[in-house]
Order: sequence, then structure tokens, then C-alpha cells
Amino acid sequence: MPVFEYKGKSIAGTVVTGELKARDRAELERILRSNRIMVTSVSKKASELKLPALRGGIKRIDISRFTRQFATMIGAGLPMVQCLEILAQQSESPEFRKVIAEVRDSVSSGSTLAEGLKKHKKVFDELYCNMVEAGEIGGALDTILVRLAVYREKADALNRKVKGAMVYPSVIVVVAIGVTTVMLTYIVPVFAKMFSGLGAALPAPTQMVLNISNFLRSNFLYGIIGLIAAGIAFRYWIKTDNGRLKFDRFKLKVPLIGALIRKTAVARFTRTLSTLISSGVSILDALDTTAKTAGNRVVHDAIKKSVLAIAEGETITQPLKESGVFPPMVIQMISVGEKTGGLDDMLNKIADFYDEEVDAAVSALTSIIEPVIIVFMGVVIGAILVAMYLPMFDIVGAIK
Repeated sequence: MPVFEYKGKSIAGTVVTGELKARDRAELERILRSNRIMVTSVSKKASELKLPALRGGIKRIDISRFTRQFATMIGAGLPMVQCLEILAQQSESPEFRKVIAEVRDSVSSGSTLAEGLKKHKKVFDELYCNMVEAGEIGGALDTILVRLAVYREKADALNRKVKGAMVYPSVIVVVAIGVTTVMLTYIVPVFAKMFSGLGAALPAPTQMVLNISNFLRSNFLYGIIGLIAAGIAFRYWIKTDNGRLKFDRFKLKVPLIGALIRKTAVARFTRTLSTLISSGVSILDALDTTAKTAGNRVVHDAIKKSVLAIAEGETITQPLKESGVFPPMVIQMISVGEKTGGLDDMLNKIADFYDEEVDAAVSALTSIIEPVIIVFMGVVIGAILVAMYLPMFDIVGAIK
């Protein structure tokens, strides 16, 4: 579809310029007239040769910032197309700027906002589109966008906490592996040359370290290839239904990390479901959307069972209880919310509580893992050094 550059005047007499996609000039003028813009000049934009370029992708924070600004503008009474035009111009991401502009063009052509967003499912997920659609149908788009902005901001904060808890331990593990590898491939061979002239049997620990060093040096390339192959195979495995289920179940059972994953899953589930229900989305559609954003296959399956339970006239609590992911307190609070008709408020309270629990779990995990990894690294490196000095102790003992 060609892009036209236009110039015109608004009802207030303000000069308006911009670009818009349309099939032809007649369609462009019709779109602009529907937005109360009188066209004074139109020209077809020359096509540009686009070279392939690296893209950083659209970040979660870009979408959250867009949602908050969009909610503010809609709440202030600005026309939707004008809001999207302003947001497209001020976006720092070229890729996201293009997406917003295409949504603007869809809305200008007569589509609803939800329909425009659904054309970009990789950017705006099903939860986002469903909430916007509910807001448009109920005539409360500004309120829904505010709720969506709050939801995304809290969800982003939760993701940052979890990722932040993993960064430092991961760095220490990488450094420990790197230091150990350097010692075994460069430092230990120096000692091996010294020991080769002794002509005597080496202590068992020293010989074991030398054997590991020789094996690592002889098979280093094969080891790298093996690790890459194992990583690729693992990625394919966890993409299968059975692999994803087993891996997600395993993660929930890992000491320390499993508790953090469980609390994060509960916080995400309750926050998402609360936001959808309070936005007017039906309970079945809300649960279906929440299942897709669960982030854990065990939680996903439990929510799906809840959908079937509700469809059969039962409550959602029993399937959640059987999953083993949700603590008894959460099950009881959800049950109370169902019986009292305040499920969305109860879910929101649970989400707030578990956000704080995630904070505490992240702090505890960081404080425990850090010294454990440092001690482990010290033991490994210390063991290698002691093994290398044992023959020297034997030599000194023989001289005495």
C-alpha cells in the first residue's frame, strides 16, 4: 500500500502535515475528512530502498510507556488517531514507531483499536488486545488503559526483580568456570612439565588433576561442540509439550529457586486474572488468556482445568488445588472471593501480597547463593592448587 504525504487544515484552522497509507488519493482524502481535516495538498511518497539492518526488537518498557501515555491522552479527551500520531512521532524505537503508525492507519481506515492491535500479535499479546476490546465495547477505554498500564508496570517490575536475582549468581558461575578452565589448560600444564622430570609416582590428587587437564586440552574443541549440541537439543526438547511440562515441574522442585518461581507464578496469575475480570472480560475468556500468559506449563494446565470446571458448573479452586503450585492460603482466598462476588478484589490483594513475597524471596536467594558460589569456587581452585603442591611437599619431606 503506497504512502502519501499530506498537508491540510483542522477545524480550528491549524496547519496539519503527516504521512498516511492508503490505496489511492481518494481513500486518503476520505480518511482525513473523517478526522475533520481539510486537505490542501497531497503527494505520493517516493519508495525507499531499505537495506537489511540489525534490530534490537521492541522492549517491554516501550509498550508499558506507550500504554501509560496513551491512557493519559485518551483520558484528557484527545481523539484516538491524534493520540496514536503523537505517540508514533515520539517513540524512540524505529520498529515500534512503525507499529504504532500502522495501528493509527488501521483506526483511520475505520477499524477498531483492538482490531488494529491484533495485527501485531508479537507486540501486543492476547491479554492486551482482549482488555482493549472489552474497554471499547463497554465504553470505558480510558479506564481500561489505565488498568492495563498499571498491570504492565507491575508485571515489568516483577520481571526485573526475578532477572536481577539471577544476574549476579550467573556472573559468579561464569567467572568460576572461566578461572577453573584457565587453570586446567594453562597453569596446570606448567606444573606437569616440572613433575615429568621427577621420575617418581605422583600423589593421587595431583595425578587426577593432571588427567583432567590433559583430557580438557585434548578434547576442548569437541567439548565446546558437545555443549552447543546439547544446548540446541535441550531447546528443541523444551519446545515439546512433554519436555516443557517436565522441565517446568522440575524448576518448581529446585531448592530456593523453585520457591521463587512458584511465588512469581502465583503473583502473575492473580494479577492477570484480576485485571481481566475487573475490565469486564468474562471469567472463561479471562482464564483462557491468563493460561497463555502463565509462563509455566504446570500452572497453564491447572488454569485450563479450571476453565473446564467452570464450564461444567464447578468452582475454579479444586483444579488449582490439585496442581500443587498454589498455596492453601491462595486457594482459600480465591474461594472466598468467588462466594462473595469480589473475586477481582481478592485476586488483586493476593497479587500485592505475593509481589512483596517475591521481593523477600529475591533478597533471600541473593544472600544465600552468593556465599555458596564463592565458597564452592574457593574450594575448587584451592583443591587444584593443593594438588599441584603435594609433590613439592613430598620432595621437601624426602630431603629432610
